Amino acid sequence: MSLLSSVERAPRDPILGLTEAFQADDRQTKVNLGVGVYMDESGKVPLLKCVQQAQQQLAQGRAPYGYLPIDGLKAYDDLVAGLVLDDPVTGAAAAPRDRVAVVQGLGGTGSLKIAGDFLRAVSPNAKLLISTPSWENHNALFSRAGFDVQQYPYYDATGHRVDVDAMVAALGEAEAGTVVVLHACCHNPTGYDLGEQDWARVEQVVRERGLVPLLDMAYQGFATGLAEDGAAVRRFAASGPVFVTTSFSKTFSLYGERIGALAVVCDDADEAARVLSQLKIIVRTTYSNPPTNGASIVATVLADDQLRVLWESELGEMRDRIKQMRTALVDGLKQARPDVDASHITDQNGMFSYSGLSKEQMVRLREDFALYGLDSGRLAIPALNPGNIDRVVDGLAQVW
Repeated sequence: MSLLSSVERAPRDPILGLTEAFQADDRQTKVNLGVGVYMDESGKVPLLKCVQQAQQQLAQGRAPYGYLPIDGLKAYDDLVAGLVLDDPVTGAAAAPRDRVAVVQGLGGTGSLKIAGDFLRAVSPNAKLLISTPSWENHNALFSRAGFDVQQYPYYDATGHRVDVDAMVAALGEAEAGTVVVLHACCHNPTGYDLGEQDWARVEQVVRERGLVPLLDMAYQGFATGLAEDGAAVRRFAASGPVFVTTSFSKTFSLYGERIGALAVVCDDADEAARVLSQLKIIVRTTYSNPPTNGASIVATVLADDQLRVLWESELGEMRDRIKQMRTALVDGLKQARPDVDASHITDQNGMFSYSGLSKEQMVRLREDFALYGLDSGRLAIPALNPGNIDRVVDGLAQVW
């Protein structure tokens, strides 16, 4: 018997596996409603104008491709800290910069991985809570890091809302030191976010119970705007230590560049320096140091006033198109099935809609209509466009 003969086949990733099935389908009418990628009206991943102009500037500089520091491109780290923690209107920082440890991560997933490994090392007996439901990879990431991953109530399927009372009650019973993973905005997969007063309640119970907040912010700017979507992060940063992971895959349409960051707000500058030293060890022993190109593009855009304005405009256009597709989907369903109330879809934020469809209905959508969504009923709204909206409405109307 060889070393590898007992290795079992791992289950397919629920999202990437669905994409593989979609690609194998030869029906011309197929639509991929599962993958979390923003696509424009033509069904293509856009190349943003701000990114193109930043690339041109970088090409003119002709800088060599040497190794970056372990914690990443310094200009990028500093600018990301400002984007995440500074008030976009007043410029006031939620926490002094010398109290913030920042490392460039390999997208949002890689940044969560760094956070998970660090938290597991410094608090090996801590439990970790994620929302019910949550992004599929949250459970996998933190379980692989060694955490006992448990859940707190979040989504009320009957009322199509966040069950804030149940959420706060569960957090109020959590042991001190428990890590709580929170979606800063555009909750994945439900699309339902906490309101300002809800966040105040959550922050209060987290601080009172001595819990460790980890805010995952992969979609800043996709709900309402940069300032509004980052409000929860600034709230926590102003009141104590917090871990914040961010990604620029969607907001800059830089998926393949794997560009994200982890920011840790600490109690003082000395603590931040010690935390950074440990984060760098994790990076060094995982992938040594991060890639250059994506960080250079994002840093160039954020540092240039004109490119920053252009980016925010393009970000707004993406956000508006998603909202338009939500409305078009609901209006189409209203005409096709007057007996079905799908208005909750327009109440949701960000990339996804928790449709409320069952696994059996989602399977039928795939088999009979070549519409590929997750078994949970999650639909990727940016996949909709004028060329496929009628087909999607027809399929949904027949299985709803």
